Amino acid sequence: MSFFRSFIMGGYECADHINRSGTRINLLRETEHDVRVREDYALLAEAGIKTVREGICWSAVESRPGRFDFGEVLHRIEAAREYGIQQVWDLVHFGYPDGLYPTHPHFCDRFTALCEAFAVFHKAHSTERLFVVPINEISFLAWHSGDVRGTVPFAVNSGWDMKYHLCKAAILGIRALRAADPDCRIVLVEPLVKIHQSDFCSDEHLYDINSHQFQAMDMILGRMCPELGGSELLADVLGFNYYWNCQWYESFGPLAWPDQQQERTPLSRLLKKAYARYGKPIFLSETGHFGSGRIEWLDEVMAECTAAVAKGVDFHGICLYPVTDRPDWDDLSGYCQCGIWDLDVLKNRIVHQPYLDRILELQTVAYKVVT
Repeated sequence: MSFFRSFIMGGYECADHINRSGTRINLLRETEHDVRVREDYALLAEAGIKTVREGICWSAVESRPGRFDFGEVLHRIEAAREYGIQQVWDLVHFGYPDGLYPTHPHFCDRFTALCEAFAVFHKAHSTERLFVVPINEISFLAWHSGDVRGTVPFAVNSGWDMKYHLCKAAILGIRALRAADPDCRIVLVEPLVKIHQSDFCSDEHLYDINSHQFQAMDMILGRMCPELGGSELLADVLGFNYYWNCQWYESFGPLAWPDQQQERTPLSRLLKKAYARYGKPIFLSETGHFGSGRIEWLDEVMAECTAAVAKGVDFHGICLYPVTDRPDWDDLSGYCQCGIWDLDVLKNRIVHQPYLDRILELQTVAYKVVT
């Protein structure tokens, strides 16, 4: 039995971090999903998508330490009830309240309080079982904030330190979520990557750098840094985010896609490897492409996920991310043309009809995959 109501799912971009210019962004507001949620969910229903990834935007719900206002989140919960949509909630999607960052002495306490407050709130206002991602893509966030100055604390050579503290917070937060709502389901989400060998890269080094993508899950599941208190019991389902640029040469840029040279490792093999490592139910928690490549990418991903199921992977679905277009984090003036619905200057939803038509065709295929 699947964890999710639809094999093909959707996600709404909910990043709320401080970008490289020092500007706080909130892509829920930029795309107006926060005020157009009923319109968006009605469109999802027409596409046969019944499960979505959402984010609470921590920086918005806790404007002062310990003061939580989930009013806007409630608006989306009510819309989901109206349209029969299942929601998977991110508590951290790259952003924290002002003045807070992973190595801050109050970070764990503040995050644990958030987890408890949200679990209590959700239980009081929803009849649905809570599915929650405590911290989205710890591996990416640690690198983005700790190595390349992408967001607070805008550090370099500190990626491991950020990862360690984010995992510490996630472990404490999961325990707080479970204490407040024992029936909740914990979802861990990390990137799925493949780094290919280039000149002067030893086999040992290649193995080491490819293993970095699993460090966060390993810590939370108690396989690494046991002093943090991780455990295999702290996750119910694992999500892996995969885009065209998730495969690259060790010293160069990403491998080309479409893969005319047949250089890329098939996605089905990467999923099989992740499943063999953890033995837990998995799904593709983010994927998608932009422009004219959207349909071709979806066809390839669908074929590879079907192949993974045939290889014995306990696989539960594909989340198209995002389903409405979004701007770049560091340049809000331009949009990526990556959704089922693109946005015009008034944020109107403009359907990419060939993409939607293909999704509707694949709904039948998807049903056969899981049954």
